[in-house]
Amino acid sequence: MSESKKINRRQFLGMTGSAVALTVVPRHVLGGANYVAPSDKINLGLIGCGTQQIRELTSLITDERVQVVSICDPAKNPVGYADWSPNGIRNSVRQLLGDSSWGANIKGIPAGRDMCKEVVDKYYSNVRPGGSYRGCTAYSDFREMLEKERDMDTVKIITPDHQHGIQAIMSMKKGKNVIMHKPVANIVHEARQTVKTARETGVVTHLLAWAGRNQYDVVKDWIDQGAIGTLKEIHNWSFRPVWPQWPQLPEDRPPVPEGFDWDLWLGPVPDRPYHPNFTHNVYRGWYDFGAGSVADMGIYSLWPVFTKFGITVPPVSIEALGTTTNIITPEATCQMIVNQHSFPHSCIFRWKFKARGSSPALDLFWYDGGMKPHNPPEMEADGNELPREGMMFVGDKGKIIGGFHANNPRIIPESRMIEFTGQADPPPTSTQSGTDVWINAVLKGEMSPGSFQSVEVCNETTLLPVVALKAGRKVIYDPEKMEITNPPDANRFLYREAYRSGWEI
Repeated sequence: MSESKKINRRQFLGMTGSAVALTVVPRHVLGGANYVAPSDKINLGLIGCGTQQIRELTSLITDERVQVVSICDPAKNPVGYADWSPNGIRNSVRQLLGDSSWGANIKGIPAGRDMCKEVVDKYYSNVRPGGSYRGCTAYSDFREMLEKERDMDTVKIITPDHQHGIQAIMSMKKGKNVIMHKPVANIVHEARQTVKTARETGVVTHLLAWAGRNQYDVVKDWIDQGAIGTLKEIHNWSFRPVWPQWPQLPEDRPPVPEGFDWDLWLGPVPDRPYHPNFTHNVYRGWYDFGAGSVADMGIYSLWPVFTKFGITVPPVSIEALGTTTNIITPEATCQMIVNQHSFPHSCIFRWKFKARGSSPALDLFWYDGGMKPHNPPEMEADGNELPREGMMFVGDKGKIIGGFHANNPRIIPESRMIEFTGQADPPPTSTQSGTDVWINAVLKGEMSPGSFQSVEVCNETTLLPVVALKAGRKVIYDPEKMEITNPPDANRFLYREAYRSGWEI
């Protein structure tokens, strides 16, 4: 059968329906209780072999429904990576492989293309003894992977934010399902093009920030029942960033590490000299490469807000405040740095949304870098302070406070919580992991609740503050036209300033 005519078992069953009577032999007869036929597996390619990809790989690879067939990263060796702990990834891999000595000779944090391939190959060789496993393929360039890996049906992208849009678009145009970390892209125009491609191709997409968190249902029910009157504002704050943020471009020129393809890492971004301050875990603070704390963490916490409260259109205005940086010049004078390169150390954003049906206009606030709202009198009445991270829903007759993801929600003050719910303690809540959700969506060929289409408005909202930061003032936005109406010269910030040849979107 020719390449274009090959179909797997689940595709065959979907086409035949009731037209053919089949005698199906149960899987457990063929290969054991947990056996999954090779034709029913997701043939997965990993784009990006950094710390987060490998951390997730140590649990994902054990899922019999998934077969990692290829990996890709422009970094061959584990150089310059940072992580939450010096041995967390190393210990996870040791446990996965049953090898307490694995990685003993690796200096620093284990990551990179060679290490990722080694983990995949050793794991599958361990669980498939007898020499039947032939190893996964490895590439430095994801474009080569997409061209050569014909049987790969899905990619999982965990790369710096500036690569997300181009990698997702090229993958979808090759017919690959795309599972990806947030954000969809780090530029508004690229994000829209990515979602547009998802609609046009019909492949399965899933943003890994999705999780089923029912605490938002609790909050919405309380508000619908009148607990705080009419909802006017939502506030969300984080202690991020957890990475350094530099207000100026680096001027020194360290050498490119051995085995690191700097051109491939830059991708669509115009050429510039290599510097480790741009790469790996510290890229998020740069406008060109990241999308700041708000897109790093805000998509986790705010996406359910958009879903539960029916926010289906981006905001009509955006205000952005940020800390300033000053230096003493060689002439011993004070001088403010005009920063057009990176996010401030701390930010406060305010988005204004139009009324939605029966719901009135809404203001949404974001705080990071240690900023948060002033402690409300309802908290002071109970002798409490706002937590380090949190979310607050403000109505014209009261407030609801919760953790960063609205977890452990409670009406404040406590006397109002008892009056309205009959108890002082927050109600029990639960969180549904997204792994089973995206795996089942791919296997069934169905849209995931975590699709790019679902997150589109939230994702765009988290990208718009960059426009206000660069403009240095409040911006008025027409979301239908994707146009800044005031000041009009800020429209250029909705697009990437320039593309390297061959990387245009």
